[in-house]
Amino acid sequence: MAETDCRLVYGGAHVGLMGVIADAVLAAGGEVIGIIPQQLADREVAHRGLTELHVVRSMHERKHMMAELADAFVAMPGGYGTLDELCEVLGWAQLAIHEKPIILLDTADYWQPLFAMLDRAVEEGFLQSHHRRHALRAADVADVFRLLRAEGQIPG
Repeated sequence: MAETDCRLVYGGAHVGLMGVIADAVLAAGGEVIGIIPQQLADREVAHRGLTELHVVRSMHERKHMMAELADAFVAMPGGYGTLDELCEVLGWAQLAIHEKPIILLDTADYWQPLFAMLDRAVEEGFLQSHHRRHALRAADVADVFRLLRAEGQIPG
């Protein structure tokens, strides 16, 4: 990320996969902005070494601020929090609230069940095919950056 002058905007914790990625981006000289709710900061999970750390009142405020600061969304394998944030930005794209790329890093085919569900939603008439295309698949990290270049988010 640092090599492409992309900044990382994420949930602001020092734990988990995103904490590791934040540390790697910082170590490479990149900019990392974290947004964490006070409740989580109180649990001492906030990353105190970021370029910027914003402590907000609620998860809703966190997601709103993250969406405002981000130029694109990349979902890596994760749990409920990742699914929540992913579904929200996909819903916002469907409603034309934003036009930012949404990329799912499909490491070891992690997101294949979700892609199958989205395809079924199209088949069953619950999702229009042009909205299905909001969920872009990246096979690996290099593919994420290829898609970001194709979407005009980083110089190519």
